[in-house]
Formats: sequence, C-alpha cells, structure tokens
Amino acid sequence: MSESRTQVAIVGAGPAGLMLSHLLHLRGIESVVLEARSREDIEATIRAGVLEQNTVDLMVETGVGDRLKAEGYEHHGVEFRFGGRGHRIAFDELVGRAVTVYPQHEVNKDLIARRLADGGDIRFGVSDVQVHDHLTDRPYLTYTDPQGDPQRLEALLVAGCDGSRTSTRGLIPEPQIRTDHFRQYPFAWLGILAEAPRSSEELIYARHERGFALVSTRTADVQRHYLQVDPDDDIANWSDDRIWSELHARVDGEGAEIKDGRIFEKSILQFRSFVCEPMQHGNLFLAGDAAHTVPPTGAKGLNLAVADVFVLARSMDEYLARGDRARLDGYTEEVLPRVWRAQHFSWWMSSMLHTHPGNSPFDNKRQDAELDAVTRSVAGRTLIAEQYTGWPLV
Repeated sequence: MSESRTQVAIVGAGPAGLMLSHLLHLRGIESVVLEARSREDIEATIRAGVLEQNTVDLMVETGVGDRLKAEGYEHHGVEFRFGGRGHRIAFDELVGRAVTVYPQHEVNKDLIARRLADGGDIRFGVSDVQVHDHLTDRPYLTYTDPQGDPQRLEALLVAGCDGSRTSTRGLIPEPQIRTDHFRQYPFAWLGILAEAPRSSEELIYARHERGFALVSTRTADVQRHYLQVDPDDDIANWSDDRIWSELHARVDGEGAEIKDGRIFEKSILQFRSFVCEPMQHGNLFLAGDAAHTVPPTGAKGLNLAVADVFVLARSMDEYLARGDRARLDGYTEEVLPRVWRAQHFSWWMSSMLHTHPGNSPFDNKRQDAELDAVTRSVAGRTLIAEQYTGWPLV
C-alpha cells in the first residue's frame, strides 16, 4: 500500500471541498481532495446556481471570479406572481445588493482549474474511501486509486464534503452524538432545460391554484423552468406539450409570457430539508450537503456550502498555524445559526408559494393574503431581499 501525507484531507470535489482546498491554499495550508467521480463527470453534471452577493464577492476576491463576472447574469430583483400579476422585490433599491445566476458546474470548473493551476492535489476517480482514527490527532484515509491500487493518506484534519449521499457523516454516531433533523415536503419540482429565448430578465416565482412555477434563465438561449408536481409523479406522465401548457397556465398574465422551445432535459426533484448536529466529531468536520440540505426555493444550497468552508478554512488555519483550537472546536456553533436561518427562509418561501395538498379555501385565501402583505410592505420586501441576497460571511 502506497502512503502519502497532507495537512487536510478533503473527501469530495464539489463546491464545498474545492472551495475549502482553494481557501486553505491561500493560507499556505496543504490539502488533498479525494473524489469518486472523474473530472469530466463533475464538470458535465448540470446544476443550477444562484449565487449570493457574498459568494460572488468571495470568488472575485480570491481569484476565481473572472468567468463568473464575464458570463454570470446579475439580477437586481425577483418577481413574485400571484393573482395573475407580478410584484417585484427590488434588491438594489431595498438592500443595495444583487444575486448572480451562474451554474454550479461552472463554479466547479473554475475551482478545479484554479486548484490545478496552483499545483493542487485533486485525486479523481478513487473508490472505497474510508476515514480512520478521526478521534485521534493522526487520522488517516484509505482508498483505491483509479488503477485499482490501495492507498493510504495521512492527515491532521479531515473534511467531509461528500454531498448528501455522504459516507463521512456516518462516522458521527447517531443518536449517541449526532441528531438528524429531517423534513419531507408534500410536493416536488419537475425541472426542465430548454433551448428557448428568455421569458424574463429576472427570476419569477409564481403561485397559482394549479401549483407553483419558477421561471429562470441559464444562458441567453437556454432556460431552466420548474413546475410543482406530486412527489410520486412519474416524468413519463409529462410530455413536452403538457409541460409548456402548464407553464403558460401558471405564469402567463399581466406583464409575463412563457416562451416555448425545445426541451432537452427534464427530471423530478424531491423536496427535503435536513440538518445534522453537530457538524464535527474529533478531527472530522462536515461542510455543505454532507451536513445539511435545503429545498431549492430559497437558492441557499451552494451558498451555505461556501459559508461553511469560509469559516472552516479560517478555523483550521488558526489551529494549524498557531495551535489555537478554540475556533475549530466551536465550528458547529459558529455555522449552525446561519444554516437554520437558511432552513427557515427556504421553508417560508416554499410554504408561501406552493399549493399544499388538502388546503381548504380558507388556507388558500390565507396564503394569498400572506403574499399580499409581504409584497405590499416595504418591510416585508426588505426582509425577502435581505435573506435572498444573503447574510454577511463572518
């Protein structure tokens, strides 16, 4: 078995793992990233991305924001539609901030390119990754490399950034140490990618008696739209004609009209919220989807991952450079309040905008009144703008 050493071993080359490796490098800390997928698979997996102002600023300030600034679409507001009319939440006027639509796989491309240009060590295509002795000061990982040879990687700290299907989370005993908080929502999203002109310059969140719809853009020629569907629905039930008909029914009206095109991808996305506490155990630290997931309504997933590793990189630096472990030991306490705020915002957006199974006429009227109250009030619109564009990184 071949052996190697590093300061921080990172499991997973998604946004959390790659950004952590990048931020550690800028602080002079060595890391190795272990990833089961190939580079080509990671860069080809299409994922939506709405980046908060703080995420954009961090990418630009740390040298991985050139393509983001050149190709991303900066949005200064969103539109809530209900009752056949649009109600704009003007981020720039309310909080002086914006969000940028830039797909997650493009973020991954930028981070991979920068890490490799900086001499970073990303080991793609590995398998059977296992973390050992994370409760000691000499944890190590074993894995099989792409050639089928066993490998051992020794480290001082381990970061579990391996997504919602994580293996590293299981190293925190449940229920003795770990508590899992889970919520399954009674609806799902049918998402499409289509070659079509833009239907709107900004995202549209539409509430309709037939169900929720989201209108978003990927590029000038590729659009990403979503429809609320039953969690048990089958994608085979949705022909292209039915999808476009339903989008028109839920969105079209005063000031808005869906523009059709050729659908080249469609899938159904389940709605779940999840948080595990704590996000650390010994010298193992979880970040991103390995520790928490949110419904996509609030556009918080990637941004939470970046916020986690921003704190984690600084905490690891204080320990590795100065021997001060206080902030590292307090990692969970520092990041969880933000995680729960994001959970609340995502739940609130979902509950306001979706049609709930079993709703009475009273419930539907109350939902409409809530949206009316929020969009009519400067305070309500400001609250949406503050939370949507993101809280400061601390």
